[in-house]
Amino acid sequence: MADIEPSHASGAGRQADPPRGDQDQPAPRTPDQQKPAASGKGEDDTERAREKEADRKQDQRRAKARPYVRIGMVIILIGLIGGGIWYWLSTKDLADTDDAYTDGRAITISPRVTGQVISLDVTDNEFVHAGDPLIHIDPRQYQASLEQAQGQLAAARGQLAASTQGLEVAKVNFPARLQQAQAQLKDAQANLFKAQTDYKRQQSLPRAATTGQQVDYATAALRSAEAQLEQAQAAVTQATPVKPNVEEIGAQLKQLQGTIMQADAAVNQAQLNLEWCIVRAPQDGWITRRNVEQGNYLMPGQQIFSIVSPQVWITANFKENQLQRIRPGQHVTISVDAYPQLKLTGHVDSLQLGSGSKFTAFPPENATGNYVKIVQRVPVKIDIDGGLDPSLPLPLGISVEPTIELK
Repeated sequence: MADIEPSHASGAGRQADPPRGDQDQPAPRTPDQQKPAASGKGEDDTERAREKEADRKQDQRRAKARPYVRIGMVIILIGLIGGGIWYWLSTKDLADTDDAYTDGRAITISPRVTGQVISLDVTDNEFVHAGDPLIHIDPRQYQASLEQAQGQLAAARGQLAASTQGLEVAKVNFPARLQQAQAQLKDAQANLFKAQTDYKRQQSLPRAATTGQQVDYATAALRSAEAQLEQAQAAVTQATPVKPNVEEIGAQLKQLQGTIMQADAAVNQAQLNLEWCIVRAPQDGWITRRNVEQGNYLMPGQQIFSIVSPQVWITANFKENQLQRIRPGQHVTISVDAYPQLKLTGHVDSLQLGSGSKFTAFPPENATGNYVKIVQRVPVKIDIDGGLDPSLPLPLGISVEPTIELK
């Protein structure tokens, strides 16, 4: 304490001394230095002043940038309007849909005869040509049926040949038989006349001039001549319908001809059954949905294969409010979901005369209950003209997106 007091005293004495010029004067202090360092209120005021200065500078920058922002917004707006106009102009003559798929003909193959499969000649997804054998069915029973039918046909033809000869003979025999009957009738009439004459002579003679035996002979001869006459008349009656008798033989001949036709048809049917033991491809295409193995016992109508034809088209289900300008022949571009690199071209072939819902198993009945209007879709057939790649087959039913040029 004793050391400090003199220093205060000396300091106090220095403060009381008059100024000695520029060298002894202290340097001027800034407003910040003049503020007491330990004062919290001074620091808050300084901070607020700095924030106000920063806000002022930021407002100035915003004011300078505001015209550029307006210009940028105008440019963006013009770009959006221009893009919308360009999109409308570029799409106003186009109609597209994603409800479309590849379509084609799938033929169901079924056997026509019953039997066991003894040979399977194709496999899954194999390409076949029209007439290629697919399977072989055991043909032995059908070979036997063919031989039996051929035997019946030969027998019927033999009967027909015999009847033909009989008809020719009948054409001669029946007129000759009538002539013979007529001749026998005349002979019987002559015999009757002679017997009647002899009988009358015996009856006219006196009893002394004849005998009872002669009278009996004359009577018996008369009766025999009368019987022969009746027999001859019956023979003439029987032989008189010459034409009907000949026609009867001709009718029998026609009946045999019908029998031959039946036997011939049986032979043809047996030959067909034998041929049907080999199931062949009706047209070119790919084997799909194979449902048969060697050794299976098949029945007629049983589905064993499907053949997908090479011809493929597009079935596109357009909304009903898109159909106003769609016409056959319009150009179509097609993109395939499975092959993005494949770009197909085609044309509109035709429009189905009915919506898809009309041909469902249970079509809607709008006449009953509450009705809710739903936009219907109508199938449009599109033929593919180009762009196909032989190495990229188009399975039926895959998704595509067609775009029709409505011009």
